[in-house]
Amino acid sequence: MAGFVVPEDIEKIRSMANLYDIVSDDVMLKQSGSQYMGLCPFHDEKTPSFSVNPSNGYWHCFGCGKSGDVFNYVEERDGIDFREALELLADRYHYELHYQQGTQDRGSRHRGVSRARLLEACSEAQNFFSAQLFSPEALKARQLLAGRSFPQEACKRFGCGYAPRGGNELVRHLSSKGFTIEEMVGAGLARQGSHGAYDYFQGRVTWPICDTTGRTLGFGARKLFDDDRIEAKYINTPDTELYHKNKVLYGIDMAKETVRKTHQIVIVEGYTDVMACHLAGVRNAVATCGTAFGEEHAKIVRRLIADEKLGSIQLVGPVDGSRVVFTFDGDSAGQKAALRAFQFDGQFLTQTFVAVAHDGLDPCDLRIKDGDAAVRNLIKDAKPLYDFVIDSIIDRFDTQITPGSVGAARAVAPILAQIRDRSLVDAYTRKAAGRIGMDVAMLRQAVSEERKRQHVRSEDIYAPVPETHGFARRSMRGPAGAGQQEMVSPQAVARFDAANQNYYSVDDAVFSTEQQFMGMVVQLPRAFDPTQFANLTENCFRIPTFQSLFDVVQAVGGLPAADSGLNASAWVETLVQMAGPMLAPVVQQLAAMPLPVIADPQIVEQQRQAGASAPLRAASSREANYALQLLVKLLDADCVRRIGQIRARMKGMPEGEAKFRLLGEVSAIEQQRKQIQDYVYNSNVR
Repeated sequence: MAGFVVPEDIEKIRSMANLYDIVSDDVMLKQSGSQYMGLCPFHDEKTPSFSVNPSNGYWHCFGCGKSGDVFNYVEERDGIDFREALELLADRYHYELHYQQGTQDRGSRHRGVSRARLLEACSEAQNFFSAQLFSPEALKARQLLAGRSFPQEACKRFGCGYAPRGGNELVRHLSSKGFTIEEMVGAGLARQGSHGAYDYFQGRVTWPICDTTGRTLGFGARKLFDDDRIEAKYINTPDTELYHKNKVLYGIDMAKETVRKTHQIVIVEGYTDVMACHLAGVRNAVATCGTAFGEEHAKIVRRLIADEKLGSIQLVGPVDGSRVVFTFDGDSAGQKAALRAFQFDGQFLTQTFVAVAHDGLDPCDLRIKDGDAAVRNLIKDAKPLYDFVIDSIIDRFDTQITPGSVGAARAVAPILAQIRDRSLVDAYTRKAAGRIGMDVAMLRQAVSEERKRQHVRSEDIYAPVPETHGFARRSMRGPAGAGQQEMVSPQAVARFDAANQNYYSVDDAVFSTEQQFMGMVVQLPRAFDPTQFANLTENCFRIPTFQSLFDVVQAVGGLPAADSGLNASAWVETLVQMAGPMLAPVVQQLAAMPLPVIADPQIVEQQRQAGASAPLRAASSREANYALQLLVKLLDADCVRRIGQIRARMKGMPEGEAKFRLLGEVSAIEQQRKQIQDYVYNSNVR
């Protein structure tokens, strides 16, 4: 299907699409040398192994092994094919695709239900609902929102809408826009009845539920009329190809930038609570959509906050002010919700908090009653989750009498046992024993027995994180005075690259040198002196994979000239196309592989902003020196091997012309080595 779009448009989209911006919709990226690292969105991991190279538009995960360009990323993230990924990116960058004459045009290419078409249907439905909010029929909806202190401007900002009561207004509207019933049902906007299709949402206030990029995936809707045939106060879009209630958070598109900057997120219980928090200045608030906070929600939060320790959310230890704040009602239901959060795989630890207003009001009602400042203070004064849950349990008992204190101890011991960190277990056990008024040794023994029964694994949240992908959390220091980044040795990065590649199973000095060399060729080809590069042959490489890649470089005409007009993305794509299906994944991985070269922060930032449209830049002196070091190692090693081979042939040879000729060859090779060494000396390579 991709062939129906003119090739020029595909390359245009490739150069327009900034991979850093697109990945940042889902993952918090941190600079690591000239690359950016984050937690992989395609598998669950504890330390960053997902590398992004904005300058050439390629990414690779050293954990799960997936890699590719910007199209592959969108395909993998959204579960779509190339054509749909191309169209989504074209829509994002407001580019009109052109189709080859005699093939599909834009009006006919969407036969069948595609993900892109479902997104278009949801977007059009949102436009319809928003417009209907200001119709005469929607008076009750406007009154409900106004009664919660949401003016018209706020309703527009949060996309509030109204679904008419008639039963088929949205169906008729979408039909007029060219959408089929199959597409409407597929998007969760309509249902198929015995008398035809009818609107899924009727007579309700609506809120659009979006992904991190702001694309509408589904809707939440609140009951307005007593004669509504659906009893539930709130309903949501049913699970569809786009919408899965356990994988979406209302408001994440509006909150993500604040979440990234502050490493903090506030999780509330309803749509109006999100609105109230944002209007009050708490702009990192989100809400689950008709379901309890679960593991998939935690993964979304973790990738945006980019915390790197235990569990699914991994917010542990007093690091960078990271924290998750849950708001619960002060009633028994709120306490049960807190217990669910507490029991969620024991992962919230010291950096998770609970905010409960003294009178049990939710953020929306609190804002109505006491104003914006009260909402801000509610979040600021949040109580650690452990304290909240433990205190809530103990408060159920009259600890002034013996049966009450025994009951409290029995009730709280299983909760204390779930705390993973051994130091926190002891601290909270002593604190609980004091509140209950019992001997700490007795409670400690009960907790210990519970930990064994529940098979709780002890952790130390303040211990250093194992260096599984250690350099990924650090960056090489830039030029003097350029910043506070921690120094990482080139050898450490080279060892990481060699250990975490998935196309060769040997980690040695020869492999590492050849891998780094090819990484430089793919990412910074202008770092090499073309004259010296021309001295290389296939025999300079020992690793078959890199021998083949060198042949690929030669097949495309060698290193690109400074005036070739190629950008970084086009150069890599040229290599990928020539490499074929066997070697293309290797090229893609090398394109995103961190290089052990001290990066100039200013150049890195310029490359990030330019994205794949960045031209093939000239190398810095550091990069050129590193490239020359690698090239010299290959040439010198080749000379040594050739000399060794000749001397092996000379063993046992009688004196004569043949042996004398071989000695001449050795002398010539040694002269080549000397010329290489002289060149290195004159180039000041260290």
